[in-house]
Amino acid sequence: MDSSATTLLFPPSLELKNPRDHNESLVFDYSSIPKQSHIPSQFIWPTSDLAVSTGELQEPLVDLKGFLRGDKEATMHAVKLIRVACQSHGFFQVINHGVDASLIQSAQGYMDTFFKLPLNHKLRAKRTPGSMWGYVGAHADRFTSKLPWKETLSFGYHDNGSQHVVTDYFTSVLGQDFEQTGLVYQRYCEAMKELSLVIMELLAISLGVDRLHYRKFFQDSHSIMRCNYYPPCQEPSLTLGTGPHCDPTSLTILHQDQVEGLQVFSNNIWHSIRPRPDALVVNIGDTFMALSNGRYKSCLHRAVVNRQTQRISLAFFLCPKEDKVVSPPQDLVGREGLRKYPDFTWSALLEFTQKHYRADIRTLQSFTQWLLSPTT
Repeated sequence: MDSSATTLLFPPSLELKNPRDHNESLVFDYSSIPKQSHIPSQFIWPTSDLAVSTGELQEPLVDLKGFLRGDKEATMHAVKLIRVACQSHGFFQVINHGVDASLIQSAQGYMDTFFKLPLNHKLRAKRTPGSMWGYVGAHADRFTSKLPWKETLSFGYHDNGSQHVVTDYFTSVLGQDFEQTGLVYQRYCEAMKELSLVIMELLAISLGVDRLHYRKFFQDSHSIMRCNYYPPCQEPSLTLGTGPHCDPTSLTILHQDQVEGLQVFSNNIWHSIRPRPDALVVNIGDTFMALSNGRYKSCLHRAVVNRQTQRISLAFFLCPKEDKVVSPPQDLVGREGLRKYPDFTWSALLEFTQKHYRADIRTLQSFTQWLLSPTT
């Protein structure tokens, strides 16, 4: 192991670390956990967050084939399904989305390969203080309690300037041996970006605004790609793979493997989202909730773990360019008659969630208060 890294052993303290404490190098090695009869206390979540799911979410399955072919009737059917979902819980699944199944399979395969590397190899991509990109176990670099039972690898994607930003990331932090891995994720991000713009058109139609409004807004987006690995857990009833939160980003496109784990809180009950091999899960984030003037919902969700089987997921988070002003279309505001949220930049919300606040159901409301505070 890298001599600068230490196994995760620290006393309870403030949940969100002080940014000045980032010189502490805390790394969690999951390989030692199965040898223990109990999970470390830092991974134990409050019982209020651990309520058991009572069934599947009845999220719509939206077929994009008609829209992609220019079929007006099929488009309006898709729009109707999306509108109903986004006004209630903000989750739906898409099929016939145009993303090559072999590309998704390759992305999953390279992800499994990375997370099975020895810890000292993964730490070559360790997230550095002040950065969002890199490998981290249990978010132990940011929090000291309610740690998620997972490892993540995050990196940025944009298509401005360098045409190989993802490939360059992998080769720069992991070496030339990972060039092919980078190429696969480069292609995957490109496919997710194009799909996200398609969904943005449908969202615009569903809200009754210029169908290209959101597509143009996100054309120069600077997005986030995250690979999630959830190891088996000897006490799955005590912890979570990802805690209850709303995504602060604009739109999430998720591919989950065939192991259940994603759950959504709707009508005061936790519901699971059944994995579908031919579908991608889409959900609204806080930033798009602001862009829709609160019309569409960013819903609380979480990921659970299990005793026997690992789970992996690929999450693409569509984000505006950092300096873009997040503001709903004027014609939408005109119909509403009242602005729900003040203008802000994505960089401001990103800073808030990375340095001051752990994302939950009140992220956007708390951010608004923080933004309007005279001391901010």
